[in-house]
Amino acid sequence: MRAVIAESYERIHRSNLIGMGVLPLQFANGENRESLGLTGEEVFEITGLGGDRIAREIEVKAKSSDGSDKTFTATVRIDTPGEAEYYRHGGILQYVLRSLLST
Repeated sequence: MRAVIAESYERIHRSNLIGMGVLPLQFANGENRESLGLTGEEVFEITGLGGDRIAREIEVKAKSSDGSDKTFTATVRIDTPGEAEYYRHGGILQYVLRSLLST
């Protein structure tokens, strides 16, 4: 799993996801899986994650088995510079190990 999309996050759950290298995404206000017609069986494609700077909003495409696609915008819930560093390294464990190796 590379990302989780939810309507909202408690801080600790969001931070735990980042610590494991999982990207926390949040539906736009007023949107949720029901309003977008998502069943949970789609294959998701997330674009806009490349580069040094983490985008605040990204595009998500949900591809259904029947061939239909739905595209929507999600908010990236990486809220602090420290969380961004953990995510860039693939999680807190990889961050700490790389830090130890570089000293």
